[in-house]
Parts: sequence; C-alpha cells; structure tokens
Amino acid sequence: MCLRRLLQSAQLQRAWRAVFVKHGQGRHQGAWRWTHSGGGTYKAVIFDMGGVLIPSPGRVAAEWEVQNHIPSGTILKALISGGENGPWMKFMRAEITTEDFLQEFGRLCSEISKTSVPLDSFFSLLTSERVAKPFPVMTEAITQIRAKGLQTAVLSNNFYLPNGKSFLPLDRKQFDVVVESCLEGVCKPDARMYKLCLERLGRQPSESIFLDDLGPNLKAAASLGIHIIKVHDPETAVKELETLLGFPLRMAVPNTRPVRKTMEIPKDSLEKHLKDLLGTQATGPLELLQFDHGQSNPTYYIRLAKHQLVLRKKPPGTLLPSTHAIEREFSFLCSGRIMKALANAGVPVPKVLDLCEDPRVIGTPFYLMEYCPGLIYKDPSLPGLEPSQRRAIYTAMNRVLCKIHSVDLKAAGLEDYGKHGDYVARQVQTWIKQYRASETSTIPPMERLIEWLPLHLPRQQQTTVVHGDFRLDNVLFHPETAEVLAVLDWELSTLGDPLADVAHSCLAHYLPSSFPVQPGLSDSDLSELGIPTAEEYFRMYCLHMGIRPTENWNFYMAFSFFRIAAILQGVYKRSLTGHASSATGEQTGKLTEFTSNLAWDFAVKEGFRVFKEMPATKPLTRSQHTRARPQSLPRTPGMRSYVTSTASSPAHISKGALVFSPEGLSPPVRELYQWLKQVMEPHVYPAEPELQPHQTSAEKWTPSPLLEDLKEKAKAEGLWNVFLPVETDPEKKYGAGLTNVEYAHLCEVMGTSLYAPEIFNCSAPDTGNVELLVRYGTEEQKARWLIPLLEGKARYCFAMTEPQVPCLGHPQVASSDATNIESSIQEEDGFYVINGHKWWISGILDPRCQLCVFMGKTDPHAPRHQQQSMLSVPMDTPGIKIIRPLTVATAKSCLSRCACPRRTWSWALAGASRSPRADWVLAGSITACG
Repeated sequence: MCLRRLLQSAQLQRAWRAVFVKHGQGRHQGAWRWTHSGGGTYKAVIFDMGGVLIPSPGRVAAEWEVQNHIPSGTILKALISGGENGPWMKFMRAEITTEDFLQEFGRLCSEISKTSVPLDSFFSLLTSERVAKPFPVMTEAITQIRAKGLQTAVLSNNFYLPNGKSFLPLDRKQFDVVVESCLEGVCKPDARMYKLCLERLGRQPSESIFLDDLGPNLKAAASLGIHIIKVHDPETAVKELETLLGFPLRMAVPNTRPVRKTMEIPKDSLEKHLKDLLGTQATGPLELLQFDHGQSNPTYYIRLAKHQLVLRKKPPGTLLPSTHAIEREFSFLCSGRIMKALANAGVPVPKVLDLCEDPRVIGTPFYLMEYCPGLIYKDPSLPGLEPSQRRAIYTAMNRVLCKIHSVDLKAAGLEDYGKHGDYVARQVQTWIKQYRASETSTIPPMERLIEWLPLHLPRQQQTTVVHGDFRLDNVLFHPETAEVLAVLDWELSTLGDPLADVAHSCLAHYLPSSFPVQPGLSDSDLSELGIPTAEEYFRMYCLHMGIRPTENWNFYMAFSFFRIAAILQGVYKRSLTGHASSATGEQTGKLTEFTSNLAWDFAVKEGFRVFKEMPATKPLTRSQHTRARPQSLPRTPGMRSYVTSTASSPAHISKGALVFSPEGLSPPVRELYQWLKQVMEPHVYPAEPELQPHQTSAEKWTPSPLLEDLKEKAKAEGLWNVFLPVETDPEKKYGAGLTNVEYAHLCEVMGTSLYAPEIFNCSAPDTGNVELLVRYGTEEQKARWLIPLLEGKARYCFAMTEPQVPCLGHPQVASSDATNIESSIQEEDGFYVINGHKWWISGILDPRCQLCVFMGKTDPHAPRHQQQSMLSVPMDTPGIKIIRPLTVATAKSCLSRCACPRRTWSWALAGASRSPRADWVLAGSITACG
C-alpha cells in the first residue's frame, strides 16, 4: 500500500487523530456575536491539533524513517494495526501505559520492517519542542478570535507522556475548553468527543466551527450540525475562517486591536493635527488601532500615508494628582542631555516627535513618537521560544536595566532630574495617598501594609536613574534576536533606588499564569522553560552591577506589590466611570486584594528575616502584665547546676546546660524574649476580654477575626513558628532555630494568655504535627501539608486517644498509651484501610482542619512498641465521621472503612524512632495518604 493510500485510510486517519491535548475546561463569559456572510451566528471555534495547529504527525514519521533508514510506511502500518484494539488506539484512550505502548508498538514496528526500530527516538522527536511548534498564523488567528469575544477549544486524540502529563505543545490559556482522548477514554471520530466539547463550551452545534485535516473527523462533526473547515494548509484555512466569521484574523501590527468604544478619539481633528505636523505629504486615510495592553496611558498605532506613529495620551475623566504624567515622559524622551546620557550608556529609547497639550484636539494631552517594528512579549513564559532563547531574552532585559542604572548622573548633568535619597519613603507615601484617593472599600491587607511599610524602610545604598515601571512588556525586542530595540513607558522615571526597579521587574515571577492583567510565572516550571528564577535574575543583576545582593529583598517585593495594588485600585475606580485604558479594568477590583495579599506575604517574610538576624539592641522598658511577671526562683543546693548568668556573663552558653533564668539566654534569644513580652503587653492581653466571649459562643469553632488580625501582626514582627527546635530544623529553614530550653522561656510568656500560643502559631496539636512533617515528610508532602500549616492557613488534628480501651482490668478507660491502641490500619489493593474510633481529637472541629494525623495498629504481631504507625489522612477522605464534640474543645470521631491510596512517597522510619509529640516509640513507616 502506498503512503498516500495509508494516509487516506479511515483507520489510519482515526489513529493519527489520536495524538494530542490536556485539561483546561471552562467557559468564556460574555461572548460577543459575530455574523458571517451567510447570515449564521458563530460563538465558538474548535480546533484539532496535528495538521491544524502544529505540523502533521504523518510528516514527522515520514521524515524520521528516511533519516533512520527505516522502510517507508513502517510507523503508519503499525498505527492502523489492530484497529480500535491496536496498541496505538489503546494508548490514545490511556488503556496502556507509555512504557507498555513503547514496548508493544516497537515490537510491532520491528516485525513490519524486519529490522530493529528505535521507537524511543521517534517518540522523543514527535513530542519535542523543536518539532511540535504551533503555526504562527493559527496562533495569531486564535488571539484575534478571543479578542472578539468568541470562545475557542481544542479537540484532539492524545496520549500521556512518561512524566504523567499529556502531550499539548500549545498555550493552554488560548483555549476555553480542552478535550483529551487520554483523559476521557474515547477517541475521535466518536460523537461523544464532539458532544462533550459542545457541552463544556455551552454551545449548540450550529454555533460552532470545527477545523480538522482528516475526513472522518470532519464527517462526524458535520453529522452533528457543526460547520466544518477542512485544513489543507494553515494559511488557506485561516482565510476561509475569516470569511465565515466576518472579521480579519491577521493583524499587520502585533499586539493591536480595534479601538475600544470607551477609548475612541476624534479621528478628524487628529488627522488635521498630524497633517499640520508632518506636512502636505501626509495624505490618504488615517488608520487607527489600539495597543491591547497598558493599564495607565492609552496607546495607539497610527498609519497616515507612509508614516507609522505611536500616540500616548492621558486617559479621560478625573485623574489622581501626579499620575499619568505623559508631559514628564515626553520631556524625558525629548531632553537632549537625557537622550545623550542614555545613548552613551547603551539604553535604546523611541524617537519622539511632538507633545500636544491642547485638549481640544483629542480630549486630553498626548504625544507622538515613531513606530518601531519589533516584538513586545506580553506573556512572560515566552511561549513558542526555545529555552535558550527565553534565557537570552531575560538576560538582555536584565542588562539593559543595568545600563539604565549605570548612567553617570554628574557627567550627564542629571543630578537635578529628581530628589536624592529617601526614594522608597517618598514612594510609599505617594502610593498611600493615591490609594486613599481611589479607595472604594476597606481592604485589610492594604491597611496592614500602610501601617507596616513606613516602619520598615530600607536604607538606600545608591541613587540612579530609575525607570519606575520596568518590566518585560515595556521592552521592545528585535523580531529575530534577543536585541533590545527600545525601552518604553518612561512616565514614572526619576532619580531613586535602583533595587525598586529590579523588584518591579520580578513581579511576574510571583503572579499566576491566570492573572488577568498580566500572565505570571508562579505556576510554571522555570527550569524547563529556561527562564531564570527571581533569585537568579537578581543575582545576575548584582553580578552585572558589581554589587552585593541586598538582604531586604522581601521588603522591595512587598513595596512593589503594594504599589501595583494601589495602581489596580485606581484602574478599578476609573473603570466604574468607563475610563479605564484596558479592557480588563473592571476586573481589577478583586485583583487589588489579591496583589495586596502577595505584598503582605513578602512583608511577613521580611519580618522573619529581621527576626532571624535579631540584632542585640537594648529592649524598650515596659511594665509586665500583673498576672505574668516572670519570677526568678531560688537555686537549690545540691541539685543540677543551672545557668543564671547576667548580661555581663559570656554570651555563649554550653549546649548541655539548662538555662533557668532568662538572663542566662544568649543575647539574640534574650532579645526575642523581651520583644515577645513587649508585643504581648499592648496587643495580646488587651484583646482577651473580646476573645473570651467568642470562645464561649456558638461560633467558637470558627476563627475569630480579631485573633486572625493578631496573627498577621505576629507574622510581621517575626514572632511566628518559634517553637520548632534547632535539632529538627538545623538550617532554620522553617523555624527560629531555638533549642527546647530556649523555647521554654518563650513558652512561659505565651502561657500567661490562653490565646497567645495560637496568635504566634505555636499551639498544639500543630506544633507536633509540624515537627512530624519536618522530620519525616517528603518534599512533596512538605509542599502540600507543611507550608500551609507554617503559614497559618490551615490546621491539622492528631488522633491517638481511643475510648473503651481495656486498662488494668478496667474495661472502658480512655487511653493515650500508644500500646493500647486498637484502631487498625491494613493494606488492601494499594490502599490503606482504616477502622476505629478516636476521641479527645484536638483541632478536628476547626473548619480549617484539612488533615488528620492518625495513629493505628499496623502489625499486631510485632514487639509491643513496634506495632503502631501514623498516617496523614485528608479530612475529606470518605469514611471519616465526626460524631460529637467533647467538653474540652475536642471531639469524638469514627473511621469506618476509610481507604487512603498508598503513595510511593511515604514517611519512612528505619527501625524504631521517637515521635516528636511525646514519649511513644514508633516503628515501621509513617505513610501519607491522599
């Protein structure tokens, strides 16, 4: 059979469609209606992948066979072998693993070709980034379709890669719905695939268009009433799709779109102004487009005759003081001394032509500059580029920032371009005022930041030219290289602290890819992408600048996110009057709180850093709480030697000594002890009268807002997670690095208030749960369970005590002796099945309780102290039943046939190990479930 006949066979077409995709289901709200020339209305476009969005896998197979001297058609014959029950189709339905498929399919190819076939080589090529590159014309078409408000989906047969992910060499954010054969267990042209896609889109067949390159798949879609386009080549297919949709899918100017209705400007008066400016040679119609990014000043593309220009203007409506300073930006770009200084430093900037401050022309002041063809990367993950290209882009961005900060102020005559010193302090006050002026509701993290930032200002080490808004999408790159053609958007430039620019350029590293204003990188694998982490980017900057990395990086990130939150609040307030520059303006109301929470997270991290350094300064003098004044007990003769050294005593205390008095603590720990008391006095004790009624109310199991607010204050002061002993955490990665003896003195202070341990995140049972995870948890377990616990975002419970346990002849005695436990943990078919009753379970009634650390008997025939193990059981595991609360803030629960999947990642204890919670001895393994 010849190659063409193989490609045209129904079985092969069905088989080849089995080659791509993964999840991404959702619905795009508010889709606009667009009518094609025939009068129908389409609301969704559905794409196949191979042969439509990326090169056909058939071509990959044919070229690979030639290069590897494999008989032509071998791969294709193997694909159709066995039909629906062949290895390829079973692989597409995820009925066999990748390993089994490669083994079985490789054997089949070898039988067909009568020679050894290196199938691993073909599979690697087929799934490589070099081969599976999206067609740019299709990528641009999808962007334009979504810009018009239509939904997009990808519908393809696919398979799982060895790493457990499905093969989808596309930007998932471009699609509202993704339907995968390996996830659904069915392949095209099965009608269920199309119906599933339509259901998730929420569309009727007549509202949808489907593009595919294979007849059987198109025939199945058409039979359901979906309009179809057969793809012979992407360019032709896009032209046909344009005809159906009724609008262009290829824009001559990247990153532009038709002008938004609320951002329209009077073209007639603008055209007259341009002709007066450019001269009589400027004839012909004026073409006007809007750049589709920018939350501050609206930016437009203009074509008039042979002239291509960019116009930046102030947004309409009432503006906050000192914002949207396009006049300053124009003056900056037009200043001969500034331009010369930047040019000498190697910083490229756009060429400006004119500033018009007459609002009668287009309604607001604006300025014009020459259009420079190039690429603006809006997505920081740089989809479609090789890892080496991505690293080159970020390196070039880093170096041009270094060049900006290297301008010699004195030589360039720029010493008067802004104020010297206290840049961050002035910026903090400026953005506090801007936020207050645009405030629409109270946002708690913003209130905390407004209080915290002025109290933790860094000492400015250097004064340079600062850009003020330096980020990837304000840098214009050469279309084919990593060369920076221009740095844009200088409206916030001045003299200031260069580290503020560096931190601002790293914002995307901490934002999720779904962030509406600008996609982020926090959920991306940066090493796989080839993009430097924020830490690597900062070290790269310091290396280029020849400076040491700053210690208070977290402060700069906190300030940067605070500023972004203030800006987003201003955008949101303008959107309420229809004056936001960007289409996403109305969404920014919720984003202000999101970004301010990120800022507060960095403030908390900065508090930890300051706390860990703990400079030995003299504490403030405060009166002690009358119920809690620590007393120095007399030394007992003939007993153990206790250390009671004073301030003049040596700071270093031997590890084995018991420090009986706070004066015997080392200076850093003594400082921490005093600081804890100073925080308790004005904040914790006065809150007790308000916290006590909550504890005795019907709402006692829900978190108290006052308590949660005090916890945030404790985080900011670095008084958080101080319980974790240095023996467990020697690198001080999670805690303060105190010994148990040192922590005991802090415990004494916290023990004077019923609420203090939780306020400082040092309350049971989570102190023991944390130590258990730190000691024995895998990295995966720590990421899932430990970090939320350390951040105070979750609570866990500990289940050991059991009712009705025989003890010393008494048949119904509650026992916390681990050797009396009767609850069973048995392994069955890859699961651990738990049966038993527990009571006095501290923390289980807290609504934030996500995990139960459960102790049960795994081997009743082992030695008495080696029969028990502990499992971490998610609270949503079927079979867990909370029966009733007990009288001391605990509860009774029942676990009946509670089955937890056994993971390959488990807490392993070699032999017998001491649990951090008490004096029981455990053996075997501690295994996490769920």
